[in-house]
Amino acid sequence: MAQVNGVNGHAGLAPSTAGAPSRVTLSLGHLPSKKDIKAPWPRTPTRVDPNNPPWPAYRGYHEYSFAHATMQSRLPTILGKAIEDTTRTLNEQSDEEKVVDLVACIERMAELMIDLSENRKLRPIIDDGEGDVALWNKEIAKYFQGKDFMNAPWLFAEAYKYRRLHECFSVSKFWKDYDVFYRQKCDTFSRSAEAVFELSMRFAEPFSLPDSLTPEEKLEAERNMFKELTQVCLWGNSTDLSLLINMTEEQIKSLQSTGGDHLAATEKNILGNHLTDLWDTVKEVRSKTGGRVDFVLDNAGFELYCDCVYADFLLQSGLATQIRFHGKRFAWFVSDVTRKDWNWLLNTMVYGQLFPKATDVELESLRRLGQRWKQYEKEGKWIYEQHPFWCTGYTFWDLHSEAPDLFLHLSRSDLVFFKGDLNHRKLTYDCAAPASTPFDVAIGSMASSAGAPKVASLRTIKSDVVVGLGDQGDEVAERLDKEEPGWKISGKYAVVLLSEGRPGEKVRFA
Repeated sequence: MAQVNGVNGHAGLAPSTAGAPSRVTLSLGHLPSKKDIKAPWPRTPTRVDPNNPPWPAYRGYHEYSFAHATMQSRLPTILGKAIEDTTRTLNEQSDEEKVVDLVACIERMAELMIDLSENRKLRPIIDDGEGDVALWNKEIAKYFQGKDFMNAPWLFAEAYKYRRLHECFSVSKFWKDYDVFYRQKCDTFSRSAEAVFELSMRFAEPFSLPDSLTPEEKLEAERNMFKELTQVCLWGNSTDLSLLINMTEEQIKSLQSTGGDHLAATEKNILGNHLTDLWDTVKEVRSKTGGRVDFVLDNAGFELYCDCVYADFLLQSGLATQIRFHGKRFAWFVSDVTRKDWNWLLNTMVYGQLFPKATDVELESLRRLGQRWKQYEKEGKWIYEQHPFWCTGYTFWDLHSEAPDLFLHLSRSDLVFFKGDLNHRKLTYDCAAPASTPFDVAIGSMASSAGAPKVASLRTIKSDVVVGLGDQGDEVAERLDKEEPGWKISGKYAVVLLSEGRPGEKVRFA
């Protein structure tokens, strides 16, 4: 019988002679050389997913990026300060059950610190009753099995760390809603007295334009006010606790300057500037008897205060008839707004004793401003909301598919402001898109889906992703890379970008 142990298992073929190489090596010297073929960017929509953004993702192991500095140094530092703050709270407790419960929370924080420091794999989120658990664990299972803090995309890994931090408390008995960053958020507002009273003294009373002005002059005066207050709202984002943890009071004051001269000087630092288009948009809203404007909020404290001053102006000028503010369900990225932060700000303005060095006139101006804002809430002109999607690892490219109820809700708005760096990163998928990439291209389905609202991003630049700088954007970015290394994380530059969306079209879901 013929043997079946020959080459490739063919019957009847004897093995090759002894000593012959087990692998055959071919010489390809006469063939054309390999070509340097670059991968096509952006990825086609069908190839985009949370682990594979439309352009290359920033990841923690990229040593040239801010992602590396964040994952290696900033996040452990922030977590360490959170543990210190929680320990301080522990030492203020007297009830044994609460003490024991909080000790367990601190132990879970210490475990998270080990996971972060040792770059361990990302595990599923424990079911703590939050509305986002299924979204988190679906995303981890589909896209991040076996991924760790450093090789998952930076945006997801950073969000995951804050969700794990919330879990340290949400599984407890007495500390489910504990905000580990609450003290820090209150401190930033108390340290912002000069800028706070600069605004309250101007806007304590409802503003009015002189009757002697012609309609054209009134419109020009409103345009100038809109332009300046948009900048106040924009640069108020400079106060980001996750970045300014060790900043002095004088440094904070310089960032928060709201004087006209300062704003005129800083407008040249708005690298992508759609302020004129934004003014045309709100004018159009008013021409239709006013409408709804939404703010997807960023930082608590001084920035939220600036957002409210801006929203107050939009209401008083008739540029909007209702403002909806979207905050986070729980403590997120150190200083993001929660309902507790919202209530604290308004109550502190009306009843608080936060500024012992302020004059009676300054305190009265702040009280009147706070009272007016509280009245807006009672009348339904201001509405604070929170949705579980805002605290997930998904970018806003997935808002249409993963939170259709929220997308439908936003589609009914005449204009949606996304405030700050994190919201901008989520809008743009936080990836290495060229700086010349048009904003409406960079935000994907938030611009291209039927029914997508008009979207404005007010963002001081504090991380690597930069888009919307126009046709010469790539050259601008390259020049700044050479002349000002670190310009992408300094907070010196900003963008005011607008997407026209597809408002009015019927929203459709697959």
